[in-house]
Amino acid sequence: MSDPSATPPVEDLGTLLRIRREKLEALRALGVDPFGQGYETTHSPGALRAGFEEGQAVRVAGRITAQRDMGKSHFLDLSDLDGRIQIFVNKGAVGEEQWAAYKLLDIGDWIGVSGETFLTKTEEPSVKAQEVTVLSKSLRPLPSKWHGVVDPQIKYRQRYLDLVANERSREIFKKRCIIVAEIRRYLQERGFYEVETPMLQDVPGGAAAQPFETRHNALGMDMYLRIAPELYLKRLLVGGFEKVFELNRSFRNEGISRRHNPEFTMLEAYWAYADFEKMADLVEDLVCHLAEKFCGGLQIEHRDAEGKVTKTIDLSRPWKRARYRDLVAAAVGADWWDLDTAGRRARCGTLGVEISPEMEDYEISQQVFEKLVEEKMIDPVFVTHVSKELVPLAKQNAEDASIVDVYELIINGAEISPGYSELNDPDAQRCRLEEQAGEEVQKIDEDFLLALEYGMPPAGGIGIGIDRLLMMLTGAESIRDVVLFPQLKRRE
Repeated sequence: MSDPSATPPVEDLGTLLRIRREKLEALRALGVDPFGQGYETTHSPGALRAGFEEGQAVRVAGRITAQRDMGKSHFLDLSDLDGRIQIFVNKGAVGEEQWAAYKLLDIGDWIGVSGETFLTKTEEPSVKAQEVTVLSKSLRPLPSKWHGVVDPQIKYRQRYLDLVANERSREIFKKRCIIVAEIRRYLQERGFYEVETPMLQDVPGGAAAQPFETRHNALGMDMYLRIAPELYLKRLLVGGFEKVFELNRSFRNEGISRRHNPEFTMLEAYWAYADFEKMADLVEDLVCHLAEKFCGGLQIEHRDAEGKVTKTIDLSRPWKRARYRDLVAAAVGADWWDLDTAGRRARCGTLGVEISPEMEDYEISQQVFEKLVEEKMIDPVFVTHVSKELVPLAKQNAEDASIVDVYELIINGAEISPGYSELNDPDAQRCRLEEQAGEEVQKIDEDFLLALEYGMPPAGGIGIGIDRLLMMLTGAESIRDVVLFPQLKRRE
């Protein structure tokens, strides 16, 4: 067998894999378990560096991310999600047996180190190793620390490599974790109860979307992955939960795009006796709180791959509130709402807005809104009082029955959050759902309508797309950059 501690001068993957396998067997020949046992630590690499003090006895574990060979002494970087610490390994300090095992280690391997902290001549925080323990041998080389993972297929399919190699990705997903935790804390401090509602539903409701279908064998019935938790959360309002929320996974069997993943995370919250205006205040305060706590302020900069600022989103309060019809009229002409359907279709042709022959009149206006209004909104705007056909679960406006009391929060050209004054009239709700279902009346959730007949208090409700919110707060340009394991087409 060739010398397993020698590093080949070539970058041939097959050679590198063979050499690592040889090192694996060499460790076993030394009586060292290449895949180790549990290891008690006193510090993590990042935390040790952040709170560094000289002369501490420490036990630290992590992944080797750099090595510097100085003959009988070696320096290496031991890393975790939060940072790195330099380790100094000397043959005399660790002894012949451990030195022999150490020489078989590579970048990517996991080790534990016990020793004492010190500062080098260049003031670098370091640990002088007294004992090195092999915890896991990496059998494949990691991506280059200088180039990271740039291939999108590797980035999304092998997220673990992206997290190892790309600091930007690590920061986004660490921020996601703490932001979600803070959302929970924020709502709980304001008296909201967190609940869990069914992901498997026999009638998929709460939104107009195509569900994923499945089969429950024991019950002998078709079921669906939920498209929204709304109708179950409203049942809890009927049951007496006056403030309730769910951070939930929902599923929609529709297209995949820069802003759409078939499996996504959403917050829904309901507040008895509130309305859409009060819910808008809540969302504005929550988002600003998150930005100030985790993004350094209310000016959110988005940057390109070179670090150049491409846009700045201004979250300064108060946020603009504008009526849907006023925004559309300002974009396409003050006479838009006076036109008949034929006139609106003709206007779309001159504006370059694509519409299909099957579109209803309200859908034509919505297409105009999405293409000529929504996509141009960078700073936050609460778009209020939309057409009732767009939101069948919201309360109709008391002065104009053709619109509903809702907002749609638009930031960075995308809807981040809808909010309603919730419809609690069971007869009106049945009519609205029947209009939406058309001939497919089997899609109406009769159990939900039954619950409304027992009385649901007036309430405000919100949804927040957590993935889109994270895109806005972190500057990510694709939903795949804020979802750890996005859905991808199977490799052929």
